[in-house]
Amino acid sequence: MQLHSFNHARPDLAPYGFSCELWKAAPMRRPDRHNEIELNLLRRGSLTYLLGGGRVTLPWGRLGAFWAAIPHQIIASEDHPEYFVVTLPLVWFLDCRLPEGLVEGLLHGQFVVDPNPERYPLDQWLCERWERDLGGPRREPPTATLLELQARLHRLADDLPARPPEARARPAMLGTGGLSKGEQMAAYIARHYQERVVIEDLARAVQLHPNYAMSLFKRTFRMTLVDYLTQYRVSHAQRLLATTDRKIVDVALDSGYATLSRFYEAFARACGCSPKQYRNQHRTSQSPSVHQGREPAVTE
Repeated sequence: MQLHSFNHARPDLAPYGFSCELWKAAPMRRPDRHNEIELNLLRRGSLTYLLGGGRVTLPWGRLGAFWAAIPHQIIASEDHPEYFVVTLPLVWFLDCRLPEGLVEGLLHGQFVVDPNPERYPLDQWLCERWERDLGGPRREPPTATLLELQARLHRLADDLPARPPEARARPAMLGTGGLSKGEQMAAYIARHYQERVVIEDLARAVQLHPNYAMSLFKRTFRMTLVDYLTQYRVSHAQRLLATTDRKIVDVALDSGYATLSRFYEAFARACGCSPKQYRNQHRTSQSPSVHQGREPAVTE
C-alpha cells in the first residue's frame, strides 16, 4: 500500500471527494480544512488533533469521525502510526439520512469515536477494500462500497450514547486543562465565534497582553486570529446553508456577522462562491428541521 502524508501546499478547502488512503501520521505545520466527513482508523499507536479549539486523541483500532470543514491539525502522535483516512462528501453524508445523534454531533464539532474496539478487524478489512475501490481513475464509487460506508456509519450511530437535550443546541467543547496559551485562545474562539470577539477580552481570558496574544497565536497556528475566527464562522454558515432553509441574513447573524456585506465578503473569499451558490450546490433532501442552529447572536 502506498503511504500518503498531508500536503502543506494544498489549497484551503480543496475537496478530497470520495477517497480512502493509508497515511503516515506526522505533526502538521498548519490546520487542514475540507468540506467532507473524515473517518480515521489507526493500525497502531495514537494521534492527537487540535480540533475545534481543543485536543482530541484517537487510539489505534477505534474508528473516529469528524467534520473536516472545522480546522483540524495533528499536533502529536505515538509510535509513528499509520492510519486510514476516508473522506466522504458532505452532501452524500447528509443524504444518507443517518440517525440525528450522529449527524448533529459531527456538524456541531464533535469528534466521534466508536466505543467498540472489537470491530477493528472488520474495520481494517473494510478500509483495505475501500482503498482499492476508491482509488484509481474510477469516477463513481461502486454501489457496494457506498452501501458498506452507509452501513458502517449506521453502526457507529447505533453505539453512541444518547446526547442530552441541552447538548444538541451547542457545539461539544473540551476544557482547557493542559492546553498551551495558543490552544487556550483557539478554545476561546471556538466558544465565542458567534459573538462579538474583541482581542482585549480574549487576551484577558488567557492572561496575556493583546499584542503578545496576537503574535503568539500567529506563531502557533501560522495564521492570524482574524483568519482563524473567519474559518469558524464560515464553517458554521456552510452547515446552516447545506442543512436548513433559514434566510441568508439569519445565517449571517448566527455565524457571527453583524452585516450581510461582511458575511458575503468573507464567505466568497473562503469558498469562492456566494452563499446562495453554495446552498444550491450542497442542497439535501433531508428535512431542514433536524438541523436548525442556535438563535442568531448579534456579533461583529
